[in-house]
Amino acid sequence: MERGRVNELHYMTPIANLASIVHYGLLSHHRAAEVPHDSIADPSVQGNRVGKRVPNGRLLHDYVNLYFDARNAMMYRRRNVRSTIAVLRVSSAVLDMPGVVLSDGNAASGATQFLPCPAGLAALNQERVYTDDWDHSDPWIKQEQKRQRCAEVLVPDRVGPEHFIGCYVCTNQVVANCATVAAELAVEVNAHVFFQ
Repeated sequence: MERGRVNELHYMTPIANLASIVHYGLLSHHRAAEVPHDSIADPSVQGNRVGKRVPNGRLLHDYVNLYFDARNAMMYRRRNVRSTIAVLRVSSAVLDMPGVVLSDGNAASGATQFLPCPAGLAALNQERVYTDDWDHSDPWIKQEQKRQRCAEVLVPDRVGPEHFIGCYVCTNQVVANCATVAAELAVEVNAHVFFQ
């Protein structure tokens, strides 16, 4: 993947969390446990992440996990509650923060490789990371494409609000909900990200 292709990174969250995110920043799973918040995480996927260590790094839950594009399998599974979700847009400048690690697919997957950042970008399959459709008639290929579509940028501990660009929501009706919770964020409707 070329560095210039990464215009922004994404973090999915319930809209209710935006006020604390603007205040504290995006926190790793372990740090967020100390702050009251709602979660859209799949407990079974989180079970796969617990105790997993990034090679030559820390526990996976010590990182903030950002996606290259939120139109992925997690969003697809949460599309029934999309009106309660915001996609926080994060500056690609976080790729240059110390200790950042890339995963070439969903970090919970056993097949996923972890790479140094930003050099590891060259090993990512840009077409699969940004594809709109990971479906395939061969179930093994489909699973691999789905895994790669969920490639992650893992930032140690915290991403500060200075890196926030704004957020996406699914409809115009949801824009007002975000403005009520976090007026500081620029809110934009991007139905495509939410599978609409």
